Amino acid sequence: MSDSWLQFIPADPWQRPSPEAAARARALLASFAPAADAVDVAFKNEVEFFAPGENWSGVACPACGADLEDWWNEAMNTAYGNAFEDLAVATPCCGAATSLNDLNYVWPAGFGRFVLEAMNPDIGDTTPEQDRRLAECLGLPLRKIHVRI
Repeated sequence: MSDSWLQFIPADPWQRPSPEAAARARALLASFAPAADAVDVAFKNEVEFFAPGENWSGVACPACGADLEDWWNEAMNTAYGNAFEDLAVATPCCGAATSLNDLNYVWPAGFGRFVLEAMNPDIGDTTPEQDRRLAECLGLPLRKIHVRI
């Protein structure tokens, strides 16, 4: 049997909410997913990559739409070597100046130092209104990631 997580990370990889805002958002997400196995928050010391797990379906250039999967692996290794301190890249297809965080991930993915997550939420998905309320509670624009392991 596989597990799934519904994760919310700040759109800006370096932003983190206050602990008080995180606690309020955790309670709010728990109210949206009362049957979840767990609802947690985590503050990370360094930027981490949050991937969709088995939902991974590739990555494309945000400027021209070219498939970047082969190049992405090397770009990730380089960025990882610098503890994801610098996510800026130029895409190999059209030379677009962007960041690893702003590439077009087929299933959403991203970088962050904070995550709000529900394990096996048993709700399928949150609504746009619920997403808005979570972002408002945290005081940050969010990116939602559906993870399957």
